[in-house]
This record gives sequence, structure tokens and C-alpha cells, in this order.
Amino acid sequence: MSWDFFVRHYPDDAREALNQKATYTTPEGETYIGLDPPAGSTLKGIWYPRTGTLGGCATHNAMITVYPHDKDWSLIQSLTGDSSWAPENMRQYFERVERNTYLTNSTDSTADGHGFDGWLGTDEASLGLIADDSQMLSMVSAANSFGGTNPTVNVTDAESLANISPFDLNTAYPNRDSTEGLYRIPLHVSDGRRSSPRDFLLATANALNPDGSKKYQLDIRTHTFVTKVRFEENPGAVPRAVGVDFLVGESLYAADPRNTGNNTGTPGTVNATREVILSAGVFNTPQILKLSGVGPKTELEEFNISVVVDLPGVGTNLQDHYEISTVSKFETDFELLEGCTFLSTGPTDPCYVRYTTNATEKGPYATNLLPSAVLLKSSVAESDRDMFIFGGPVMFRGYFQGYTNAAIADTKHWSWVTLQAHQNNHAGTVTLNSANPLDVPSINFNFFDAGTTADGADAHDLAPMVEGINWSRKVSDSVSGKYSFTEEQPGADITTTEQIQDFVKNQAWGHHASCSAPIGADDDGLAVLDSHFRVRGVEGLRVVDASVFPKIPGFFPVAAIFMISEKAADVIIADNA
Repeated sequence: MSWDFFVRHYPDDAREALNQKATYTTPEGETYIGLDPPAGSTLKGIWYPRTGTLGGCATHNAMITVYPHDKDWSLIQSLTGDSSWAPENMRQYFERVERNTYLTNSTDSTADGHGFDGWLGTDEASLGLIADDSQMLSMVSAANSFGGTNPTVNVTDAESLANISPFDLNTAYPNRDSTEGLYRIPLHVSDGRRSSPRDFLLATANALNPDGSKKYQLDIRTHTFVTKVRFEENPGAVPRAVGVDFLVGESLYAADPRNTGNNTGTPGTVNATREVILSAGVFNTPQILKLSGVGPKTELEEFNISVVVDLPGVGTNLQDHYEISTVSKFETDFELLEGCTFLSTGPTDPCYVRYTTNATEKGPYATNLLPSAVLLKSSVAESDRDMFIFGGPVMFRGYFQGYTNAAIADTKHWSWVTLQAHQNNHAGTVTLNSANPLDVPSINFNFFDAGTTADGADAHDLAPMVEGINWSRKVSDSVSGKYSFTEEQPGADITTTEQIQDFVKNQAWGHHASCSAPIGADDDGLAVLDSHFRVRGVEGLRVVDASVFPKIPGFFPVAAIFMISEKAADVIIADNA
């Protein structure tokens, strides 16, 4: 169910080759990942997996569910003048989707801003998982000492861990966005199982009335690939979207690793009685818009695509969070994963047995192995915290084919991952490679100095990443008297600020692609959508997915995507009333 995109961080091949995750095709047709490819190998780029299945990337992500910053909504309100985007109004959509299972549904302030009746189950990892692993507890306690809400508290057990911070990450308390500290990480999980839009979609599609008739007019078609939006064009009239063309067949898209190029699919079409809603994702939404004649005129004409409306912002403004890891290998194992075979021994895996039979303490398989995080303000932060540093007993240095096996190859590694919010780079692009809808587009994020550099934007973005590595090292070093370990990444030979900066620029990654069809002001020539998600210059067409944001919201965009989806539903119903 994976779609394997290979993206660029830099347009220059020589610079891209400095990335240890760079992927090549060898002369023998095999895949090579690393810094020393065989002679004659062809650079493919950096692996960027997306999910080609019902429910989108929420079916394969790390399930981290963090409410965005208020200023993420204020920005859209300011750009468009639409007060419905005000932070105080947007909170309702989170409350609507959430079915919180780790707080009490009461008037208690810890529950402020949470929902308890929605379709999205949320939970936190058991504190016992941390407390029962002495080595892991030491790492979390050290993290608290260097940035916790109550840094003087000695974390020794589950009870003391629970008392560090009075609120969770998503509670609507005053100064939430600026309060630093150690937090448990909320996940879109229910009873130890992933909760996602897939569940909601299937429940809606399969819902029945008491008489057995279908309750909602929703039909879900899989193995169906949309190729273009069709428009009705009349002289003197604004073009109107009237339907979509599609192909039926399995593994049609070139990003599907099962694609052989032999199946071209069976053509089909469907008409819209009112509107077409495009939710194809950050890479495919701009691709479909362009193939449909909506996009930069010069690019469309290059591929002999008839221009419906010249909309130069389509496929621009692509953004991603920057992330970097500090990885250490300890001499002793982390007890949390003791006995876990990750199903390599089948159903006899003791951790799997615990997961399937224990009603209350399901163990590590009920988590993403990243139970806690420290949120900090970098030296370049304004008012809000901009660093999300989370850690766990895995070897994680970013995404490459096979990273999951590498992450759990042993039980001795620990990784601190620094993620930066509200970076300044908005220079990424999604452009066509051909007019064939089954071809993947060209995706270049233009990292750091290859991207937005005005007013020192690249240096501003680099600083929190360097500070995150320094912080991670400080935390790990604080337990060195009790546990022996070796830092594997960045490594002992990378010590100066300049060396760390180069390491970050070469090895940073992201997995939160956003903003390639942004909402914007009426007088912004690069704005693709208005505040009602409507595509500018045409009628009857809206976009609702992660591409709509002018800037990436918060630390993890999934909660914001769920929220704008609910808002879009309200807007569409109101506009068609």
C-alpha cells in the first residue's frame, strides 16, 4: 500500500550525494542506499513514502496527534480576512473529531478543548512502559532536567512522571503554545489500535437505516485513479468543474512499487451534480490540477496541456518540517523491548501475545515507541515554542528503504529526534515530468540555502536543528555515569558549530509535505484557493487536503488536516444550502 516517491532536497546531484539516505539504481538494476554507490549508478533521490490506500497517510504514520499553534489559524484569518479561521473558532473542529480516552470528560480544566464523542480515538502510551525500563526512565528523567516543566523533579517512577506537567499537549490552557516542558505524546490510537479516517470512512459508507437501506450516499471505489478534472467552458463564462476522468486497475501509478508499466487501466468518468472536491494529497493535487489545465501557463504549454486558467501558484510553496536525529548505542539493552521479535517468530512473539491478550497493559506494540517529548524555544523563536524533541529506544536516522528493519535490529539504540516548527523555507516545488497522469511529478524541497534565503531565513531555520543536537548530546551525556554508550550520529568527529551545521544540511529530512496549493489573499497572485477552499479562476472545484495551508501548521500536521476537513464540510454545506 506504499507509494514510493523519490524527492530532491537539493537540485545539485553532487550535494544530494552527501546524504547517507541517497538512493541509487545500480547498473545491474539493484537499489543502493548510501554514500559510495557503484560506478555507473543513477541517483533516484531521497525516499519519501506516501500511502496509496484508503485513509491516506494516517494509515501508516507515527500517529502523533498534536494540536497546532493558534497562530497557524491566525495566519489564514489575517491573509483572507475570514474570521471563521480565528483560533477560538477552530478549536471546535478538534473537539468534534476527537474521542479522547485518556482524560476525564468533565469540567476539570485538564479536559478543556478536548472532544470525547468524535470519530478519532486518542490515547497516550502507558507510563508504566517508561517506568518499568530503568534505562529509558533515566533518559526521560535527564530530558526533564534539561527543559522539563518541573526540571527539579527527580523522575523515579510512573507517579512522579505523571506529575511533571499539569496538562497534556492538546489541552486548551493559557499560554499553551509558549509553555516549555516534558510531555507525553498523544496518539490517534484507540484501545491500542490505530484510529484513522479509514475507520470513519468505512463506518459512514456501511451505515444503514433501520429498514436496511443505505444511510448515506457515499460510495468508495478503490483501485480507481483520477487522471483529470473535466471543465465546462463557455465563451464569456467562468470555467466550471463538472466531473473527473479516471482509470480502473491495480498498481497503475508509477510510484506504486508493484507497478510494471504494463497495466494502463480501464477508462471511466463520473459527473458531479454540484462540485468536485479534490483531496489527492500534497504531491498529487497539484499534479491533477495541472493535468486538468489549472496551473502555471508556461508549464502547461510545455506539455501541450490546454490552459483552463493560468494559476501560477499551483505546485509552488511546497514546505516540509526539518528533522534530524542524534543516535547512540548503549552497551545494555532497553528492557522495554525485551523478548520482542516484531512478529519474526509469528504469533508466538511474546510482545505480540501481550498485545493481543492483556486488556490493560498491552506493551510496546500499542505505541509508536516514542512516548515522550520535550518542547522548547530555540534561540531564534519568537513567542511560541518551535522545537519538538522526542526520543525512544530505536535506531532512527531518517527515512530510507529498510529503515524499519534497521530501527529495531537490536534493543541497544536510542534516538533523539529534533523537529522544527514554523521554518521559513517555502521554496519547494511540484512540477510535471510529462502529461501522462501515471508518471510521478518532480518534487524538490530546496532545503536551507537552496531555498528561501531572504533576511537570513536559511540561517534561522538551521539554528534550532543545531541546538537540538547539542541539547540531545547534553541529555545523553548526563546519564553517562550510569550507562555506557557510543554516539553513532552525528558522531564524535562532528563537534564544531560549522561541522554540525554541515551535518544537518546534508542529513536532515522531513515527512510532513504541505502547502502546494495554498489558501491566500485575493491580491496574492500565487494563492491557489480562497478561504472557502475554492480553486481561484474556476467554479465548482475545491481542494481539501494538506496542500491548502499557506504554512505548515504546528509540529505534526495530521490533527490540523483533520480539523480543516471538518471545517470544509461545514463550509461546503453552507455554500450549497
